[in-house]
Amino acid sequence: MTIFPLPAFNDNYIWIIQDKDSSGIWAVDPGKADVVLNYCHEYKKTLAGILITHHHKDHTGGVAELKAHSNCPVYGPKHLKELVTHPVDEHDQVHIFASTFSVIATPGHTLDHLCYFSDQENPILFSGDTLFKGGCGRIMEGSPEQMLAAMTKISTLPDNTFIYGTHEYTLANYRFALSVEPDNKELIASNLVSQQLRQDNKPTLPTKLSLEKKTNPFLRSHIETLKIQAAQQLNEKPASNSIAAFSQVRRAKDSFS
Repeated sequence: MTIFPLPAFNDNYIWIIQDKDSSGIWAVDPGKADVVLNYCHEYKKTLAGILITHHHKDHTGGVAELKAHSNCPVYGPKHLKELVTHPVDEHDQVHIFASTFSVIATPGHTLDHLCYFSDQENPILFSGDTLFKGGCGRIMEGSPEQMLAAMTKISTLPDNTFIYGTHEYTLANYRFALSVEPDNKELIASNLVSQQLRQDNKPTLPTKLSLEKKTNPFLRSHIETLKIQAAQQLNEKPASNSIAAFSQVRRAKDSFS
């Protein structure tokens, strides 16, 4: 099984799951139908299934057309009744080629957000807009408590898990991350690598959970020096509990320029 991105809009990635023994492909968060249809036409592939992480249009905008074109199953949040043929939630499973993906509910960015995890030799997480390289999604519908709980869930996965987020936000995320941890050697090194990838017009994703634990401020909001820096950017006192500390880091990122 191979996974690769099809770029869409300004910074979205539609992840394509492909198997060497199949002419079918799966698409994750296809916000644009033509991107997937053009790929299928060029490489003589058929769309075998769709995964949806959450309801935002840049993740679902192409689903109706793709479903009508291929009559494929669509897995996603249960309230998306017009799009989803197979509603899923926490602990449900989706079988894709020889792999089984477990559904992880991660409300925070949106209340319906789901991630899809496959525990294999090289574990895989389709994280949607919950976790990015160097960042996390804005809290648009949920609460800091929910988003911190999502980060905590993800942090318990195997360290060698490959994280497939759906936006190319890495360099902007790293500018903020370096502002709260300017001496983080792993972060400095990863930033240089990511800059080179973008200069070469290559994606910075996927990332690995082990790297995120060392560099991503939203998995590190318990670090005292990081908390102090985030609070200073907000002209606030450092938070005294984990939820408030996470909220400060998120709000500091929201106002960072």
